[in-house]
Amino acid sequence: MSTSVHGHEVMHFMLEKGGSFTKESLQNAIIERFGADTRFHTCSAEGMTAAELIDFLAAKGKFIEDDAGFNTQPDKICNH
Repeated sequence: MSTSVHGHEVMHFMLEKGGSFTKESLQNAIIERFGADTRFHTCSAEGMTAAELIDFLAAKGKFIEDDAGFNTQPDKICNH
Protein backbone atom coordinates (compact mmCIF):
# COMPACT_ATOMS: atom_id res chain seq x y z
CA MET A 1 0.00 0.00 0.00
CA SER A 2 1.40 3.40 -0.91
CA THR A 3 1.43 6.38 1.39
CA SER A 4 -0.47 9.56 0.55
CA VAL A 5 1.12 12.92 1.38
CA HIS A 6 -0.67 16.26 1.22
CA GLY A 7 0.62 18.77 -1.31
CA HIS A 8 1.14 21.26 1.53
CA GLU A 9 3.92 19.02 2.87
CA VAL A 10 5.64 19.14 -0.51
CA MET A 11 5.38 22.93 -0.59
CA HIS A 12 6.83 23.20 2.93
CA PHE A 13 9.62 20.85 1.83
CA MET A 14 10.35 23.16 -1.12
CA LEU A 15 10.67 26.13 1.23
CA GLU A 16 12.92 24.21 3.62
CA LYS A 17 15.16 23.04 0.77
CA GLY A 18 15.35 26.55 -0.68
CA GLY A 19 16.69 27.56 -4.06
CA SER A 20 14.96 27.07 -7.36
CA PHE A 21 13.62 23.95 -9.02
CA THR A 22 12.86 22.77 -12.49
CA LYS A 23 10.03 20.26 -12.88
CA GLU A 24 12.61 17.49 -13.20
CA SER A 25 14.70 18.55 -10.20
CA LEU A 26 11.59 18.96 -8.05
CA GLN A 27 10.27 15.57 -9.09
CA ASN A 28 13.61 13.98 -8.21
CA ALA A 29 13.72 15.79 -4.84
CA ILE A 30 10.15 14.73 -4.01
CA ILE A 31 10.88 11.10 -4.85
CA GLU A 32 14.09 11.19 -2.82
CA ARG A 33 12.31 12.74 0.18
CA PHE A 34 8.94 10.93 0.11
CA GLY A 35 9.66 7.75 -1.90
CA ALA A 36 8.88 6.56 -5.41
CA ASP A 37 5.67 4.78 -4.40
CA THR A 38 4.19 7.74 -2.52
CA ARG A 39 1.02 9.28 -3.91
CA PHE A 40 -0.10 12.81 -3.23
CA HIS A 41 -3.39 14.52 -2.47
CA THR A 42 -4.66 18.04 -2.05
CA CYS A 43 -7.92 19.51 -0.89
CA SER A 44 -9.44 18.77 -4.30
CA ALA A 45 -7.49 15.86 -5.83
CA GLU A 46 -5.94 12.58 -4.78
CA GLY A 47 -3.86 9.67 -6.01
CA MET A 48 -1.34 11.84 -7.87
CA THR A 49 2.23 10.90 -8.69
CA ALA A 50 5.00 13.43 -7.99
CA ALA A 51 4.88 14.60 -11.63
CA GLU A 52 1.09 14.96 -11.54
CA LEU A 53 1.28 16.92 -8.27
CA ILE A 54 3.84 19.31 -9.76
CA ASP A 55 1.59 19.93 -12.78
CA PHE A 56 -1.43 20.35 -10.49
CA LEU A 57 0.34 22.88 -8.22
CA ALA A 58 1.68 24.78 -11.22
CA ALA A 59 -1.81 25.01 -12.72
CA LYS A 60 -3.13 26.33 -9.38
CA GLY A 61 -0.54 29.13 -9.38
CA LYS A 62 1.34 27.79 -6.37
CA PHE A 63 4.81 28.37 -7.83
CA ILE A 64 6.80 31.59 -8.21
CA GLU A 65 8.97 31.73 -11.33
CA ASP A 66 12.50 33.10 -11.25
CA ASP A 67 15.48 33.10 -13.62
CA ALA A 68 16.64 29.65 -12.45
CA GLY A 69 13.23 27.95 -12.36
CA PHE A 70 10.61 28.22 -9.62
CA ASN A 71 9.87 27.80 -5.93
CA THR A 72 6.90 28.68 -3.75
CA GLN A 73 6.13 31.16 -0.97
CA PRO A 74 4.44 30.69 2.40
CA ASP A 75 1.41 32.72 1.30
CA LYS A 76 0.82 30.20 -1.53
CA ILE A 77 0.15 27.46 1.05
CA CYS A 78 -3.41 27.44 2.39
CA ASN A 79 -3.77 26.84 6.12
CA HIS A 80 -6.38 24.16 6.54
